[in-house]
Amino acid sequence: MEVIKKGTTIQSLEVGMGIIESIAKQGRPIKFSDIQELTQITKSNLYKYLNTFTQLGILYRNKDTGEYVLGSKLIEYGMAAVDQENVIDRISPFLHEINVKSSSTVLFSTWTQNGPMIVKDFNNNRGLNIGAQIGTFLPIRSATGKVFMTFMEEQKIRDWKEKEYKQIPPDKVSYLEVECESIRAKKIAFAREPLVSSVSSVSVPVLNYKKHLLGAVTVVGFSEFIPQNENNELSRYLLDISKEISGSFGYR
Repeated sequence: MEVIKKGTTIQSLEVGMGIIESIAKQGRPIKFSDIQELTQITKSNLYKYLNTFTQLGILYRNKDTGEYVLGSKLIEYGMAAVDQENVIDRISPFLHEINVKSSSTVLFSTWTQNGPMIVKDFNNNRGLNIGAQIGTFLPIRSATGKVFMTFMEEQKIRDWKEKEYKQIPPDKVSYLEVECESIRAKKIAFAREPLVSSVSSVSVPVLNYKKHLLGAVTVVGFSEFIPQNENNELSRYLLDISKEISGSFGYR
């Protein structure tokens, strides 16, 4: 995948988007003087920006109070973005790149009521039995399962966790809980041969602008080719590309 390099930018556009972001973060109608204090832009320039955004419908100014809020045009853009958001289509080029880079099977899994399920795979070596295919539900001790255990909202996974915990020894449950703290900090999970002998996995989360988990990207292959920690070259590559994937969904 070709990576677009950072180049020359339009400073006035960056300033304008900074004003919009400042207003959006307040979550309430905001006066001109408050915007000026937040942005530190001169009053004359700020007025020009606000007047332009108001005319374009990006901001709305209440005529009675003079306060500004996000306008209908931004809502329109947001709805269009949601309607066009097809997670699998958007990440498929990334999955293909990871498949080529790692020379191993790459899976994308999303959440269902029965746990994380594989919904897409890229596999150049169909002869390798990885113990999983599209439609397979992955256990909590898999790298994918660990990502969902760590990043999914607790109320959504409570029943799944309870069911999964019954199938593993109590000491393994305690270890999982501790491991999740590390996964949350490092944003990468590892599992040694969770489903099939000699086959291991490494997984990274895909997060959106609300920091909600959209799914997990997992590399599966023979254990000698799958990293066991974040210091491995493949691990660092996965961490970098996971930031790029999540960034495409607005994660910052």
